[in-house]
Amino acid sequence: MSVRTRRVAKLIREELSYVFLREIDEPELETVTITDVKVTPDLKIARIYFTTFSKEQREPALSKIEEIKSVIRKELARRVRNLRFIPELEFYIDETQDYAEKIESLFEKIHEEEKKAGKLNEAENTGNNESE
Repeated sequence: MSVRTRRVAKLIREELSYVFLREIDEPELETVTITDVKVTPDLKIARIYFTTFSKEQREPALSKIEEIKSVIRKELARRVRNLRFIPELEFYIDETQDYAEKIESLFEKIHEEEKKAGKLNEAENTGNNESE
């Protein structure tokens, strides 16, 4: 990613965060947080990743965003004057947190299994030492 695309992505992320926080009055979108923006090298498409406080709110939020995407783009254009054109906006649910939670639960499971195996080995060693 070039310096320009990174700067444009950062600008879009900041401005969209403001738009969602202050300009859009939709109950379904109150808990939306913009987590990442990736812009194509030609700056024509911006892929916006978002999350919500609860997993159950994600799909309704995505539906509402798709419904008012043109309004969101117009608000973004109103706030960002230093770009020749505003990229098309594509919204995606950011599942990074879900992935991290899944990995963490796997680590916890492994840790618990290692604890159990350690206790079993300790009990076996204790039993072997007593019979000697």
